[in-house]
Parts: sequence; structure tokens; C-alpha cells
Amino acid sequence: MLSREDFVFTIGYDGAAAVVDGQAKRRYGSLSTAELAEQGLFRAAYSSAVYSKNPGELQTVLDAYNRTSGSSFTAGAPLDRLFGVFPVNVKRSITL
Repeated sequence: MLSREDFVFTIGYDGAAAVVDGQAKRRYGSLSTAELAEQGLFRAAYSSAVYSKNPGELQTVLDAYNRTSGSSFTAGAPLDRLFGVFPVNVKRSITL
């Protein structure tokens, strides 16, 4: 299983390996889900919430996104598609 930081900053997949944005991981990897959302890093924040499996974190990201974008998404919205985040079972990562 990928570490939280690798999952949060995955930008794609190369076969059975996640491709990780190393620069973003180094700069923002220690931030919490809420802190990522506050910084406007909504995709990373959503990835962090998905990784945590905590509905409260998902709601935090949703609220911050709606506030910033003027959207009115509700829980259960197709956020995986909106942010392009889908849990994939890979065990390796390649950091760029």
C-alpha cells in the first residue's frame, strides 16, 4: 500500500506503479487535509480525505471547495470524477 504522501501527490500511473510529484510531496506532504484545502490544493486535499476514509475530512474538503468555487456540491457528489482521484491498489511508487 502507498504511503499517505505518495497517494496524495500521485499524478498518474505507470503500469503497477504510482507516479508521484516529488516536489509537491516535499513542499506540502506534512499538511493535513484541512490545511491542503485552505491552501487551495483541492485535489491533494481530496486525495488525503479519501486515504483517511474519514467522512469528516471529505466534508471539510467539500465545504472549502464550495466556498472557494461558488459551487454547491453535496456529500455523495461524484467528487472522484471532479478531482480525478480513484483509489488504485498499487504497492510501488516512482517519484519524479
